[in-house]
Amino acid sequence: MITAPSQLPDNIDALKGAVGMLERELYNRDLLIEKLKHQLAGLRRHQFGSRSERLDQLEMRLEDEEIAEAAEAPTVGTEVETGSAQAHEPAKPSRKPLPDHLPRHDEILSPGEACLSCGGGLKALGEDITEELEYVPGRFVVNRIKRPRMACTCCERMHQAPLPSRPIEKGRPGPGLLAHVLISKYGDHRVS
Repeated sequence: MITAPSQLPDNIDALKGAVGMLERELYNRDLLIEKLKHQLAGLRRHQFGSRSERLDQLEMRLEDEEIAEAAEAPTVGTEVETGSAQAHEPAKPSRKPLPDHLPRHDEILSPGEACLSCGGGLKALGEDITEELEYVPGRFVVNRIKRPRMACTCCERMHQAPLPSRPIEKGRPGPGLLAHVLISKYGDHRVS
């Protein structure tokens, strides 16, 4: 590539060849810039657009293929990379852990010492821990319910104590917290 006027050849044919090469490089760069702008606009529309305006994955693949076909023109010098952008897959929502500064009260629900069907001994395999946010007047606490998973040494059946009933299934708030919220919202603010 020619970087200074002193490097220009004196031959007119060589100058025409250099100009042609530079024009092809410029065309390839313009094509790459347009492709990247188009991909960026599509990804922004996919990420931030309303659901009715989002592109289907098939439409995005077709556009990528059309752009790739247009970029396959014969080139001299530098080659344009035609990599496809990976589609952004939304992550599954995960719960944030309850704050560590809150006091925790542990409660262990054991399935028993012996198997209910054969009477054999049980050995621990692990445990499930369920945290529930509870309100005690003036402060919040976290109730941790530990339920060990046990296996019978004789019949190899699995045993685990069931979770106690909860006001919101698979929810974190405890009954005391829900009662406090409802009283604060409706009971304390009603007109007598």
